[in-house]
Amino acid sequence: MAGTAKMNELGNFLKTCRGEISPGEAGLAGGVGHRRVAGLRREEVAQLASISTDYYTRIEQGRIRASAPVLGVLADVLKMDEDQRSYLFSLADKPATRSPRRGAQKVVPQLQRVLEDLTTTPAIVMGRRMDILAWNDLAAAMMIDFGAIPAAQRNYVRILFTHPTMRSLYADWDTAAQTAVAQLRMEAAKYPDDPKLTSLVGELSVQDHLFAEWWAGRTVKSLTTGTKTLRHPTAGELVLDWDTLVEAHDSEQSLVVWTAAADSPTGEALRFLAAWSTERQESAGVPAEGDKGIPG
Repeated sequence: MAGTAKMNELGNFLKTCRGEISPGEAGLAGGVGHRRVAGLRREEVAQLASISTDYYTRIEQGRIRASAPVLGVLADVLKMDEDQRSYLFSLADKPATRSPRRGAQKVVPQLQRVLEDLTTTPAIVMGRRMDILAWNDLAAAMMIDFGAIPAAQRNYVRILFTHPTMRSLYADWDTAAQTAVAQLRMEAAKYPDDPKLTSLVGELSVQDHLFAEWWAGRTVKSLTTGTKTLRHPTAGELVLDWDTLVEAHDSEQSLVVWTAAADSPTGEALRFLAAWSTERQESAGVPAEGDKGIPG
């Protein structure tokens, strides 16, 4: 098959594959606007792959040759099986490659014990991509019921942008969200070939114009320490210092804690919130939870 014919076939193959993936399967919650045909639009594939619509269009039209990393991301976005992936790379005259698969994350027992012992300190455990791997009862009472969110969607940035509760909780949501996007970009630098991270960025870029704008700004920030002000519907205003502690046995897991001086109004509010949360669970007959960790 001549070069031009191969490029045309590659484009037609991509078009066919995107026509077979529904917006829901791609994590786009039905997509945006009226849909005349099934499958993904070109701009949605481009968003999910973190490339421009024009660049993707030229690939699909056979006008340019895509690099192996781009082809790999497109194969992940379009959920190709091994045979489809091999065919795609064969058309591009490139060796088929896959991003290395990292094992599912689970909170190590030592960190789980620390988390459970923090009864008056809200805390969560974050993993790769800022996925929320575990949390204590006070963190759920202070922020959102993480257990009510499907495990595959328990990502801090996704929750921050998609749950109205979080938008009203932060006194300065814009700053908190921009900081989270900058931290996620640092994650993207560490795991540039992670298909789950690529899919997350594409999903949020399509769903929220602010995320797309801030992501395009390429601001970066490490997940370390800071101060946040929350407006809790039950405990009132909380001015909290947050710190990130990296787990020694797995550097891809971090314990994030929110603290305040014990004699401060926020310290008193946290103790009240802890008691309120315990009383609410007991009155509802909710059993004590064990390991809240999830695979990631």
